[in-house]
Amino acid sequence: MNGFKINLQRTVASLAILSLSLLGIHHTSSAQTRFVSPEGSDSQSGQDPDHPLASIQKAIDEVRSVQAARNDTNTATIYLLEGEYQMTNPLSISARSGSSRASLVIKPYQNKKVIISGGARITGWKKYRDGIWMTKVPQPKNKDWIFNQLFINGNRRFVAKSPNVGFYRVAAFPDNDTAVAYNTRGAKFGYAAGNMNPRWHNLQDVEVVVYHFWTDTHLHVSAIDNQKRIVTFSDTAGKVFTDDFTKQGARYQVTNIFEGLDAPGEWYLDRKSRNLYYMPMPEEDMLHSEVSAPVASALVCLEGNPLKNQYVKNIHFENIHFQCVKADLPAGGTNQAQAASRVSAAIRLKGARNCSFTHCEIRNVGGYAFELLDGCINDSITSNQIIHIGAGGIRVNGGTTSDNPLLRTGRNIIADNMITHYGALYASGVGILLMNTFGNNIVHNDVSWGFYTGISVGWQWGYQQSISWNNKIAFNSIGHIGQGLLSDMGGIYTLGVSPGTVINNNLIHDVESHTYGGWGIYNDEGSTHMLVENNIVYNTKFSGYNIHYAKEIRVRNNIFAFGRFHQLSRSKVEAHKSVLFENNIVYWENGVLLDGHWEDKPYRFHFSPNGKNGDRLVEQTFDMDWNLYFNPRKDLDSVRFNGNSWEKWHQLGKDRHSLYADPLFVDAEKYDFRLRPHSPAFKLGFAPIDTKHIGPRGSPGPFDTDPGSTSP
Repeated sequence: MNGFKINLQRTVASLAILSLSLLGIHHTSSAQTRFVSPEGSDSQSGQDPDHPLASIQKAIDEVRSVQAARNDTNTATIYLLEGEYQMTNPLSISARSGSSRASLVIKPYQNKKVIISGGARITGWKKYRDGIWMTKVPQPKNKDWIFNQLFINGNRRFVAKSPNVGFYRVAAFPDNDTAVAYNTRGAKFGYAAGNMNPRWHNLQDVEVVVYHFWTDTHLHVSAIDNQKRIVTFSDTAGKVFTDDFTKQGARYQVTNIFEGLDAPGEWYLDRKSRNLYYMPMPEEDMLHSEVSAPVASALVCLEGNPLKNQYVKNIHFENIHFQCVKADLPAGGTNQAQAASRVSAAIRLKGARNCSFTHCEIRNVGGYAFELLDGCINDSITSNQIIHIGAGGIRVNGGTTSDNPLLRTGRNIIADNMITHYGALYASGVGILLMNTFGNNIVHNDVSWGFYTGISVGWQWGYQQSISWNNKIAFNSIGHIGQGLLSDMGGIYTLGVSPGTVINNNLIHDVESHTYGGWGIYNDEGSTHMLVENNIVYNTKFSGYNIHYAKEIRVRNNIFAFGRFHQLSRSKVEAHKSVLFENNIVYWENGVLLDGHWEDKPYRFHFSPNGKNGDRLVEQTFDMDWNLYFNPRKDLDSVRFNGNSWEKWHQLGKDRHSLYADPLFVDAEKYDFRLRPHSPAFKLGFAPIDTKHIGPRGSPGPFDTDPGSTSP
């Protein structure tokens, strides 16, 4: 009888624990649990949803402390009750707290909507004049609240600028002429009459944004000489003020000017008086609109110390909305680095291992959404929505070959994310930027509507040693990027020696640069030992495939279609094989087939075999064969292959087994590049490319939101 009672008690206890588990509440004897609410109190226990804490940071600290004391191996959970959590400082988790063997999950309670915001509300609006409203921005303790972002009802609004549409043009070059190297620094330029005004209100707050080459340079005005029509800046630009590699002046806009507040949706912050002015959109009622600006410079910081083998491990964020974060440039920074690589990020990981962000939304932040820095290994960023971003989506960077190996970053997963409408403030931001990092899987993402490159791989210029090896870029959809603003960019951009890197089964389309560039797949300086396979590229301003200079790239079984000016391009001839181009389909209606240098200009170089001096002749610098080419508007006799006829091209050893014939796409005009059964491509060994699995698997982002349209 006593045994029966004991078994009954055990059964009841087990059922109770099971019931708590089904409710998403873990029994505190096996793992720590905390509940947090925007209406909670830190004087409460936080151990059940009726007595929640107010501070997420306090909940994290408590749970990590208990995990460390117990050397726990069980998963702890922090449940966030529905609502908005306003942060002035980021959630901080270091390697000094917690147990390295235990996991911590931070997620909404009962899948309700949870917002973690770095913004603060701005209220007290009154009519000013001429459709303009005004309020006084409060002064935070011990610091100035200066911001360059404003959101009305969750929508980004832009600081007053001139001109409202289009750009001004640099009119003169007082620092140097246009014949200098493109990366010559400059701190002043000449302007046309009426484009600048030394009497502008708060002149020291005025910023000029110059769009040239592949960067947007942000310069603060120091002085304006209206007689000589010269503007001088407090910092220097890293490139000349020309419109790319031309002698024409660069495009620019003047921002943060009170006198430019003349269009709906524009705002101006007077940093001296702290008056904030805004011209509402027609549908906005300022007495009932929600207005916010960022206070926090980051929302989450996971920070270990790789050099001491101290790591933040097993931290997992799920189904959370992150929004409204400042963007910081380093002191004196003008955003002249490629890919806006020095702009800060909203969520920062350093020395993090086995950490993840899943089904989250990151919206309305000023810089990058995520950055994974030194010593980040086996982390994952999956199934998130990254929307309306000031710079880029995700940046990964770690130690180089000359740094301590403990600082190297790699083997991370970035998958099934939607990254759209990026580059709002720093146009040169990249959708996914891999700098010094190895072994990452960048798969099944959708990257769209940015002003610069979609996915960038590598960060060493030329043929020097690199950490960027074995990266996989696969099954991503990349479209509507560039949008005619910057140059020298591509759907997928590579840089430096990258053995083992594979670019396969990506769909790239609608790539539009300003002047030159706008390529589909772009192997830039020193790209080496990569495989480019099974990709479909169409609707590029310039070539679907471009090489600046590269070594031993294998490009096979791809479709390149509808390049506007060129289809394939190569800038340099070097004394080695740059590319093996085989089993590809190239289909076009406009522009030339081959642009640049597709010749085997012989090179002679000095060497000493067996101790004797001599010369060696290198002839073949690229191989092309087993390809299918077709232009429905031209017969073969009118097509030039680097200036050669088809017969002469064969005599040069190129495309001897290739064909010029209609590939028989299902519907090329509608971009349906499936092949009909009798396509001549099959005779050349071409394998069909299945596009059904390209892009995110499932719906990215929090469970309660619709990704919405990706059109601008």
